[in-house]
Amino acid sequence: MRTQYHFRRSPNGLCAWNVSRLIDQSRDLVPERVPLSAICELDESFWANERIQQLTCREIVGHTRLILDCDLAFPIILSGDGRVMDGMHRVCKALLEGYTDIEAVRFVSDPDPDYIGVHPDDLPYPD
Repeated sequence: MRTQYHFRRSPNGLCAWNVSRLIDQSRDLVPERVPLSAICELDESFWANERIQQLTCREIVGHTRLILDCDLAFPIILSGDGRVMDGMHRVCKALLEGYTDIEAVRFVSDPDPDYIGVHPDDLPYPD
């Protein structure tokens, strides 16, 4: 699978975390049940690049495939302020299947980003 990044804007530019590294760093965190109502990304423009990009039907189908294929046995990863750093497809699957909560791990203090101020197209995506 292609390298994945979690992005967040900051005063210093776009921050990017390598999701594989986030998974490694979150392994020892204690899982908790989080209500889906607390996941604010469910009511935000998430995959549409802050409403700059309009998703095509083909892109929506691609996300739908990822949602249907994902495994709810793995906890999502939340930042210290409760934002989803990894697992939005799992959040959507839980919502679609009628769950009211989802298992998550939460950083107390967020790890430093892997990249700051680098455009997503310029990040390494090794095969």
